[in-house]
Amino acid sequence: MSTVIKHKEFTNRHVYKTEVAGRPLTIDVGKVAELATASAMVTYGETTVLVAVTVSPRPRDGVDFFPLSVDFEEKLYAVGRIPGSFMRREGQPSLPAVLASRVIDRSIRPLFPYDFRNDVVVTATVMSVDRDCSPEVTAMIGVSACLAFSPIPWAGPIGCLEVGYVDGQIVMNPTNEQKHASQLDLTVAATDKKVIMIEAGAKELPDDIMYDAIVKAHEEIKAQVAFINQIVAEIGKEKMTYDHADFDQELFDKIVEATMDEAKAAMDTDDKNIREERWNALIEHWHELFLEDYPEMDKYLEEITYKFQKKIVKAWLLEGHRVDGRAKNEIRPLAAEVGVLPRVHGSGLFTRGQTQVLSICTLNTLSAAQKLDTIWEETEKR
Repeated sequence: MSTVIKHKEFTNRHVYKTEVAGRPLTIDVGKVAELATASAMVTYGETTVLVAVTVSPRPRDGVDFFPLSVDFEEKLYAVGRIPGSFMRREGQPSLPAVLASRVIDRSIRPLFPYDFRNDVVVTATVMSVDRDCSPEVTAMIGVSACLAFSPIPWAGPIGCLEVGYVDGQIVMNPTNEQKHASQLDLTVAATDKKVIMIEAGAKELPDDIMYDAIVKAHEEIKAQVAFINQIVAEIGKEKMTYDHADFDQELFDKIVEATMDEAKAAMDTDDKNIREERWNALIEHWHELFLEDYPEMDKYLEEITYKFQKKIVKAWLLEGHRVDGRAKNEIRPLAAEVGVLPRVHGSGLFTRGQTQVLSICTLNTLSAAQKLDTIWEETEKR
């Protein structure tokens, strides 16, 4: 019997095109990664990123947080290079890739329902890199589009832009050459109504320039959001229903009413150890008051603690009062010391309140610099 081969037809394929900062952006849906909950091949200039989003059908048991995972994956073939390891295989994520994952996470996480407990995995794989078109921006727009037209409950879409300041001008999505000359390295993610995430580095720019850069970026982002909304209107799926995380609001209200004064007293100290001891004693008091009527109260205690402390801190801030008694413009006590360790080339201990960092420095020749295998320009780390 002869083998029958049929031509694969991508009947659900949709291609959407627009411009972002004067460069073409294409979102190709329905051709690649069809088994994912939502996927798209996103091309900005000649930078291409494959975005795939997957959600579990059921909530994860025994968790009191939203299990979201975001992976920004570099592939060295995207810049025409072979990995330099002995096995010639991709290694662990580079620092820029980890930071890109975190930027995407910080931008999308606040827009998921607070009580959503289904696992969501977001993967952005860099397939091709155009130095003038940021892979992070491309990935962010793709992730936003996929979440928006997927059945996953999410209050997007969002848009994203990089902003530079070159020769006295604010520049959207600066080219590689402009980035080297820029006094500002700003990334903004936003909905059409609010800014969600800002990451920035700058060379002593005035506040008004930074403010103008954010405002102008937001105005540009509104066009991206409108573009994604057009995609959602055409191929968007109905949002899934989900099991809302269990929380006993009645118990919480009773605890707040009965122990507000004790909770404020427990929180009112600058020593975290003392604060924890007081709060543990307060939890024992809650057991005495409510365990008989609410035998399953222990499974709500962590969320009750979080909400109760947040309620107190917010009320104090509105009154101009901070948890440890500091003024609004007062930082914690500082201490700095150098030469704390013998023999090493350099060491220092920095303390702020009860938070400490011990830093150790080792010097060597330039030939000992770490070689980096990344899609970025930097090839060595001193």
